[in-house]
Amino acid sequence: MSFDESVYEYVKTVPKGRVVTYGMIAAAIGHPRAARQVGNALHRNPYPVVVPCHRVVNREGRLAPAFAFGGTDAQAELLRAEGVEVTGGFVDMEKYVWRT
Repeated sequence: MSFDESVYEYVKTVPKGRVVTYGMIAAAIGHPRAARQVGNALHRNPYPVVVPCHRVVNREGRLAPAFAFGGTDAQAELLRAEGVEVTGGFVDMEKYVWRT
């Protein structure tokens, strides 16, 4: 399985109403220093409905400034539709982070 496919498969496991970070994904798929590459893979996501990349934020809970599927506002809207509170472009990581 390619790096990108590993990222997509992991992101598909993140439940609605929860978020993970790029670094968490990188570590989970066996590449702990590849957070930036995870972001690149998600930016190229060919399955935007199937792979819920809107559930991925940075380590501080900040939404993606270049969310590939409509920008930060679109990402915030998708998260809010799942019950995640977004304030000032951030998600409360203590409340919404998903740990496997």
